[in-house]
Amino acid sequence: MVFWEGYVSDEAMGTFAPIVVYWLYAGLYQLLPPLENFRLHTRKEEDEKNSVPLSAVVKGVLLQQLVQATVAQALFLLTSKANASGITIQPSIPVQIVQIVVAMFVMDTWQYFVHRYMHHNKFLYRHIHSQHHRLVVPYAIGALYNHPLEGLLLDTFGGAISFLVSGMTARTAVFFFCFAVIKTVDDHCGLWLPGNIFHIVFQNNSAYHDIHHQLQGLKYNYSQPFFPIWDKLLGTHMPYNLVKRPEGGFEARAMKD
Repeated sequence: MVFWEGYVSDEAMGTFAPIVVYWLYAGLYQLLPPLENFRLHTRKEEDEKNSVPLSAVVKGVLLQQLVQATVAQALFLLTSKANASGITIQPSIPVQIVQIVVAMFVMDTWQYFVHRYMHHNKFLYRHIHSQHHRLVVPYAIGALYNHPLEGLLLDTFGGAISFLVSGMTARTAVFFFCFAVIKTVDDHCGLWLPGNIFHIVFQNNSAYHDIHHQLQGLKYNYSQPFFPIWDKLLGTHMPYNLVKRPEGGFEARAMKD
């Protein structure tokens, strides 16, 4: 039993809940006070290094989410597990947990290799992936700021493949995709907040991904959104030291393995 049962279908929730969660969580970060003592970059760096205005970022994210919602709705309709009465039998909680773990691994694998290829193929980087790197200093709302083709290949297809391989139902997908969205937004928040559960549990976090957005880390730390497994296995892992800046805040300072 879930709170939306009887009001909204699992398919509709799986389509639109991740979008709503994105704007709620990213909007929360946007509305926070300056928090200069917890930023990975200064406001001045953000203004000087980022080459795209917030309005363009918002438009880009909305476009990606429109495509994402269209694909998700089609995917749910084509893979519906409902019986003749229109009821989908939900697997046990342990089975759903296993499905989510499988989906996490599949998503990490897809995104690592597609992301890495987009950096190594000069044409794809110049014309497609470089759009995301216009935000040299990442911030939460820009987490899904991508070229539309990259959004389709990297995020939307990656999510679809994770859903299909794991065998999860649309109801389980609601929780998985909302969690993946929250993790992705947090990785781009540009802050190192005390007690942040994502910094405690995951090595792949806002500082780890910040290294990738810097010049020296462009061909390292491709892993997203959950674990740095593939970076460590394939030699693209760049560790870092988190150093306090004299003027306040932190700097994720890259160092070679």
